[in-house]
Amino acid sequence: MYEPSNEELKSVEDWFGQYDALAEQGEVEKLADLAVFPMNLATDVPGAFAAVQQWTREEYIEAMKEAMGGGTAGLGLESTRTPHFISQNLVLVETTATMTIEGRRESMRYADLLVRTEDGWAFQTMVQGGWGHGWVPAKRG
Repeated sequence: MYEPSNEELKSVEDWFGQYDALAEQGEVEKLADLAVFPMNLATDVPGAFAAVQQWTREEYIEAMKEAMGGGTAGLGLESTRTPHFISQNLVLVETTATMTIEGRRESMRYADLLVRTEDGWAFQTMVQGGWGHGWVPAKRG
């Protein structure tokens, strides 16, 4: 089992610090610069089953502009992240987040697969429930 160094753990923490700062500002294009495409997504279709897709950079940007609007600033977003290193180049990061939307506090859990590239960490897979409105449920085989 791979045990990351303190420096490796800090590198993931720093990457998310950069990501969070860009998300607060609604800098979707710059967020896309932190990813590897095509990006894998796994979610679920409300009332049905899981759903998976791959997004191009353009599809990611369109979806994030719709989801983030002008950014996450003002949402009172609080995140706790737990990295699980699979190897020195692959880390699955589980996040528990709470945000305030119109005075209501909402919590969610999601995960990202980060991959180490020549330019540093990049996210390649996003896993989060509730994004699958209108998506085709996954089928085996």
